[in-house]
Amino acid sequence: MNRTRAALAVTALTVCALAGSGVGSAAAAGEPLLPHPGPEGLVWVEEQVGDGGVASGGAWERLPTVLTVACEGDGDVRVTMRSRETEVAAFTVDCPAGTVGVGSVTMDPGVVQNGSFTIGVDASSETIRWALTVTQPEQPA
Repeated sequence: MNRTRAALAVTALTVCALAGSGVGSAAAAGEPLLPHPGPEGLVWVEEQVGDGGVASGGAWERLPTVLTVACEGDGDVRVTMRSRETEVAAFTVDCPAGTVGVGSVTMDPGVVQNGSFTIGVDASSETIRWALTVTQPEQPA
């Protein structure tokens, strides 16, 4: 079984990737804040409101890991990612009213260890709408 299929078998959520960061246009009602990109992802949280997070598995330490968060709602979200009890990423994303703010971090291979990981999202307001993705882009051989 290849790495992608193994990761998808372990994780309960699907993938999403987004290139770039910054502020985008407003997401229309019913549209996801982050699009579904395909097979390079481990997690896609399509939408949540207020505080939350996710736990998942299937990470492979030989690939880089990209964590992307998008939000809107006049505030911010503080994002933390842990791999094997170690914090591997922490950042804040501004969540403007009427438009989408996006933040992303790329971690080198080995930063996220094989297996499970957790991500926490602390929203400054219970009305903040957010989405997140975790991807592991395949590297050329």
